[in-house]
Amino acid sequence: MPSWTDTLRFAFQPVVNLTTGGVTALEILARPETGDVLAQARRDPELDGKLAALAIRAAARMDALLPLHVNVFAGTLADLGGLSALRDAVREAGRLPWEVTVDVGPPYTHVPHRALLEAVAVLRGEGFRICADGIGDGDVPLRVLSDLAPDLMKLDVSLVTRPAAIRAMRTLCEELGALLSVEGVETERQYAAVVAAGAQLAQGELFAPPSRLPVADVYLPTLSAAVPSTQRTGPSVRQFLRPAALLPATASAGHVRALLTGSPDVSGVLLVDPAGVPVRSVHRSRFLLSMSGRYGHALYADRPAAKLGDPPRTVGVDATAWEVLDVVADGERDRTSDDVAVVDHHGRCVGVVRLADLVRALAESQVEEAAGLNPLTRLPGSDAITGEVDRRIADGRMFALSWLDVDHFKQVNDGAGFAAGDELIRAVGQALQGAASGSTRVGHIGGDDFLVLADPEGLDPLAESMLDAPWSAGGRAVTLSLATVLCPPGSVTDHRQAAACLAPLKQAAKALSGASWVLGRAGLPGHEIRRGSSGARAEAGQPAWG
Repeated sequence: MPSWTDTLRFAFQPVVNLTTGGVTALEILARPETGDVLAQARRDPELDGKLAALAIRAAARMDALLPLHVNVFAGTLADLGGLSALRDAVREAGRLPWEVTVDVGPPYTHVPHRALLEAVAVLRGEGFRICADGIGDGDVPLRVLSDLAPDLMKLDVSLVTRPAAIRAMRTLCEELGALLSVEGVETERQYAAVVAAGAQLAQGELFAPPSRLPVADVYLPTLSAAVPSTQRTGPSVRQFLRPAALLPATASAGHVRALLTGSPDVSGVLLVDPAGVPVRSVHRSRFLLSMSGRYGHALYADRPAAKLGDPPRTVGVDATAWEVLDVVADGERDRTSDDVAVVDHHGRCVGVVRLADLVRALAESQVEEAAGLNPLTRLPGSDAITGEVDRRIADGRMFALSWLDVDHFKQVNDGAGFAAGDELIRAVGQALQGAASGSTRVGHIGGDDFLVLADPEGLDPLAESMLDAPWSAGGRAVTLSLATVLCPPGSVTDHRQAAACLAPLKQAAKALSGASWVLGRAGLPGHEIRRGSSGARAEAGQPAWG
C-alpha cells in the first residue's frame, strides 16, 4: 500500500533581506499532491513532527546550503517538546541547529501555555531559532507572543495592505529584539509599502515563487527612496544579516577550498567550535591566494584551515551598523573587507555582515536625511515630523504636536532686513534644538514656522525655554507664539488629522498679545490659554516692537 509520503513533495521559497537584497534563508513548504496531510498534521502532533523532519531531509537532498525555515504547529511543539524527529534530521543532514528556524504557527487555542514555552526553551537552548508565524490572521495572543520572545515574527499576507499594523509590529519587534518579516508580497507597490512601514524581511511571488529547486537569485525592485532614514544610533545589525558559511574548527584547508570554489558568492568561511562559537575567520581572497601559490596545495590541503585564518571579528546581535563600522575601523587595515560575524547572547554565530552593505545603506540614509534638512537651520522638514507622528499613532502613544512661529515675521523682515530675519530664524532653531530632550523631535517647515513633537511631560520646560527668552531682530524685540494639541491614543488617525486639530489653535495663539501659548486636546472643543493676554496684537502694517 502506498504511503502518504509517496505523494508529498516540498517546495522552497526564499526569505529576502530587504536591506541587502540577498536571500537570507529558504522556507520549506509541504506540497501534498493528494489528500490534505497538513490538516491531519494540525490534529496529529507526531505526523506534524515527521513532516518537519522530512522537510529537512528534502533540503539535504537538494544540497540547499542556505539557512532553513521549517513549519511546526504550536500544538505540536507543546505536545512533543524538543521535537526529537526534527533534531535527528538536522543532525543527519549535517546541519547546525542555529541554521534552522522553527516557524511556530497557529492555532494557539487550547495549546498549554507553559508546555509551549518550555518546548521553545529546549529548542532555543540547543541553538534553534524561533519564529512566530501567521501573525495577523492567526489566533496568537499578544501575551503568548511576548512570552515567546521570538527571533523573528512573520506577518500574514492579510497585513500587506495595512502599513499601520506593520509599523506597530515593527515597534513590538524592536522591544523584543526580533526581526520583522512580511509574507505574500506580490507587487512593487506592496513592496514599497512594507519597506516604508519598517519590515526587514519579506517573502512573496514578487521576489520568487515557491519552487521545487532551491533558488538564491531573486527579483528586488530598485526603491531606495522607500527605505526610512536613520538616526546616528544606526539601524540594527540584524537588518544586514547574511547567511554565514560555517565549518567545524577542525576542517582542513582542502574542505574550505572545496566550499569556496563551489560557492563563488561566499566571501569567507567561519570556523566554529562544537557550540557554534566562531574561533577563526578565513577570508576568501587571502586563503585562495595562499592555496594557489607554488606548493600551496601540497603544503596546506591536509592541514587545519585554522592555520590560514585570522581571529574572527564579532559583534553582538543587538549591535548597530555604526558599531560594526567601529569594529572594522579599529582593526587591521588589510582586513577591512572581512565579513564580521554576528553572534547571539551565547556567542553562537547567527550570520555575517559585509562592510559594503553597511556603507551603502548608511550613506543612502545620510544623503536622504541631508536632502530633507532646511538649508537655513539644518533642521528636518515636515516629512520627518509627520512620519514620526504616524508612528506614534500606530504605537498607541500619547503625544503633543506644537507649532511655533515668530509674531509678525514679515514686519521683522521689512523693518530689520532679511539678514536679520534669517539670523533670528537660525537662533530660534538652535534654541529649539537645545530645549529638545528625550524623544522630542523638532522640524523647520519653512519661513518662521517650526513643528515640535514631544511627550506631554516635556512641554512645560520647552515652552519656558522658548517663550521666556528675550528675542530680537536688528536690535528690536520680538515675541513668539506656541500652539499645542494633545493627542491621546485613538484621538486622531494620522498626521493630517492632528494638523487639522492644530490649525485653529495656532489662530487662537496669534490672536493673543505678547509671547503666547495655547493648548487644546484633539477631539474636544475649546482651548486653554497658558501664555499671553487677550489684548489685540499690533495691526498688520504696524511695527510689532516698541
